[in-house]
Amino acid sequence: MAQAWYKVDNVAKVFLATTTRRDPRVFRICCTLNETVDPETLNEALQHTAQEWPQFQVTLHRGLFWHYFEETDQLPVAKEENKEPCAPLYVPERRNQLIYRVSYFGARINLEMFHAMTDGNGGFLFLKSLVRNYLALRHPGELEDVPTPNSASAADLAQDSYKNFYEGTRRANPVRPPKAYHLRGLRLPYDQLQYFEGHLSVKAVLARARQLGVSLSSYLGASMMLAIYGEMPAMDKGKPIAISLPVNLRNYYPSETARNFFNSVYVSHVLGPQDTLETVAPVFDAKLKEMLHPENIKAQMDEYEKLEHMPGIRLVPLFIKNAAVRFFNHLEEEHVTAVLSNMGRVDVPEALRPHIRQFAAFSSCEGLFTCVCSYGDDLVLGTASSLRSTNVLRRLYRGFVRDGLAVTLYATEVEK
Repeated sequence: MAQAWYKVDNVAKVFLATTTRRDPRVFRICCTLNETVDPETLNEALQHTAQEWPQFQVTLHRGLFWHYFEETDQLPVAKEENKEPCAPLYVPERRNQLIYRVSYFGARINLEMFHAMTDGNGGFLFLKSLVRNYLALRHPGELEDVPTPNSASAADLAQDSYKNFYEGTRRANPVRPPKAYHLRGLRLPYDQLQYFEGHLSVKAVLARARQLGVSLSSYLGASMMLAIYGEMPAMDKGKPIAISLPVNLRNYYPSETARNFFNSVYVSHVLGPQDTLETVAPVFDAKLKEMLHPENIKAQMDEYEKLEHMPGIRLVPLFIKNAAVRFFNHLEEEHVTAVLSNMGRVDVPEALRPHIRQFAAFSSCEGLFTCVCSYGDDLVLGTASSLRSTNVLRRLYRGFVRDGLAVTLYATEVEK
């Protein structure tokens, strides 16, 4: 890095102000190999990877007016998995430590990161670098020439793209979405989350989505809406169901940053007893396409960033800023029923593919959060849920089966 410290970005400030015991704002991405992980080789590969990604070799600190990252000489160490998924990374007992961890179990390599440091795109870049370096060490003479995904300059990777691309655009007639239905029911005790990993065929899901004339994201989002509607109490069935979908802003701006650079859009719809996938999916798709129009994305990004450019805001003490962020974040959460984050296809060099079985992604949450990614023909839905009841997910996967899709589903054990 060109400097020993730098301030966190705008989205990171939200994560820092809103961490809870149940949702420590940690995401996990995993790579399962076709061979059992060798710990010694993994740690050697991790040392190489850490040097390739210096912007992740930082500790997080609290100042009077802002949080900031500071370079550290600490070396990451990969350990056998011994914690629940997405365990906290920024807590008092881990003060002045790296805010990511690498673990392994069997053939699986896990990377967990505090979301204030980066988003899923940056996390996948780091994980793919780690996997590439590990496999090159495990198979000498075969994979040394495979390029690393870290091809951008250090300055580009560390760029605060929210600030860099802010233009002050304002929406002509901003419309606030209505309050959405919130998932009801008892939460799991002891601030637990239960994690579900569902596997579908990419080809089969795309074929069904094409039958409906919608995108893969719209097919999954509409399916989620119907599953939630089926569990809504009768008195709530007039409320809109709103699915929040994070959007990778690198698809709209020429950015190669490895820091956070995403926004979220909301697709809201009031369902009725007559609704089916054939009626809901086209509506979801049309609303999503409207929300993803470049002008709307740009205006939304600028609207979110404009608070950083208000006169005098930098001199407001951090504890007041955090209180304000928590208040506005609570208002935003009133418009969200569940989150569906489609992280897209995970692509790796051809030479690595025979050694890799699958990828998966998960994120901690306070409600219901599903991360979607694909590798080859394997579409993986990684869901975190704070609910005791699994009825919504049961309905979701039964809907997939009714659609003729083959489903494989795994779940973590929890105390109920």
